[in-house]
Amino acid sequence: MSLGPTDRPKGGADAKKRHVELIRQVVTVRGAPERAFELFTERMGTWWPVESYSRAVSEFEHEGVEVTELEFQARMGGSVLEHLSDGRILPWAEVIAWRPPHRVLMAWRPHSSPEPPTEVEVTFTARGGGTLVELEHRGWERLSEDFRASLYDIYARGWITTLGCFAAAADRSP
Repeated sequence: MSLGPTDRPKGGADAKKRHVELIRQVVTVRGAPERAFELFTERMGTWWPVESYSRAVSEFEHEGVEVTELEFQARMGGSVLEHLSDGRILPWAEVIAWRPPHRVLMAWRPHSSPEPPTEVEVTFTARGGGTLVELEHRGWERLSEDFRASLYDIYARGWITTLGCFAAAADRSP
């Protein structure tokens, strides 16, 4: 996800330590892992909250552009791409591990800053007629301290929202 214009990181005594810990979120959705995996990857553009978390919002909010498509190239080496209304295509991530329907790992870099990517790993495990979806966002120590501090809390909150949108879409789908 990219940061939204109104998201601001919160400080505190533990903020520096917290900014290098991985972010972990878990949801359980109805249906088999195959279905959840396909929704998360190939149909990401149908549920991702681009109005809050996109490069159009975080980097180009004053240019009057909108996201027209969020494309997930569902394969090893594929990309996650944000298509804008002015024709630009902005990269978010590269798929660096692909094991359908159990695991996808992405080098995550949805910004234009000269910072290395973090990693977002999502796993899908059958649980009692549904699927346990676990997301881990790690690699924060790779980023410069200021950049990390500006993003960490936004992602910590944003993954809750984003996985909530995913779960709602999974529960609506037949």
